[in-house]
Amino acid sequence: MAIYIHPTAIVDEGATLGEGTSVWHFCHIMPKVSLGEKCNLGQNVFVANGVKLGNNVKVQNNVSIYEGVICEDDVFLGPSMVFTNILIPRSAIVRKGQYIETMVRKGASIGANATIVCGHEIGAYAMIGAGAVVTKNIKPYALVLGNPAKQVGWVSEYGHRLQFNEQNEAVCPESGQQYRLINEAVQRIS
Repeated sequence: MAIYIHPTAIVDEGATLGEGTSVWHFCHIMPKVSLGEKCNLGQNVFVANGVKLGNNVKVQNNVSIYEGVICEDDVFLGPSMVFTNILIPRSAIVRKGQYIETMVRKGASIGANATIVCGHEIGAYAMIGAGAVVTKNIKPYALVLGNPAKQVGWVSEYGHRLQFNEQNEAVCPESGQQYRLINEAVQRIS
């Protein structure tokens, strides 16, 4: 599978792009970037040195992914969502080399215009609602909304809200996958 790079995109020498990856209009990928297979970067995406994206990561328009961000496979980054990489930025104080890592685990989705404050982990298959401001770690399968982001429920791997019964079990209405809630954590059981 071929790599597609739009003529207006800039991919610096040294960047690694996996097979089947597409880079669209006005993107800039720095030299020390690793993109997995079948990634899709929408218009006006910036990817800084040291960023690692797994396979099948979808990055929507107008997203900047700064040094310190790692996304595992199947992550979705919604339009104009924001990552930070310094907790106390100041123009007059240079803090390069003090970037704080942010980890986005497999299958997580981050909605449009959400902000992810650096130093936190977004759990596998978590769903961050549009406009949410994440200021702490997010559990796997958690649904979070608001500013600051608060957990309001759980979602399946297909993104559907889970409704748990008296036995703390739920079924995804689309996939039929079954889940169990144990000690404030969700596990997929089939």
